[in-house]
Amino acid sequence: MIAYRLSTLELRSIIESAFLPSRCICTVGADNSLTVQISDPHSGRVDLLVAGISLERLNTSRDICDLVTELRYDLANNVQLYSHAKAG
Repeated sequence: MIAYRLSTLELRSIIESAFLPSRCICTVGADNSLTVQISDPHSGRVDLLVAGISLERLNTSRDICDLVTELRYDLANNVQLYSHAKAG
């Protein structure tokens, strides 16, 4: 299977849009890891903060879907701070 990699801007847009109407901010660090912060749009309270997501594991639309599913699960289970350093 040939891996197709989206630009970080496209990747951020897909993930951030998946959590609307909550406020989701994705940032990419110098080490090519992704940090996702999801907060309440009205109060600004941070509901989920996940750091250390390897961009190397996000090669296909299925990979992105799996990540969004994991984040939604963590959000639903009220995980506050979570290091997501899975190898993939």
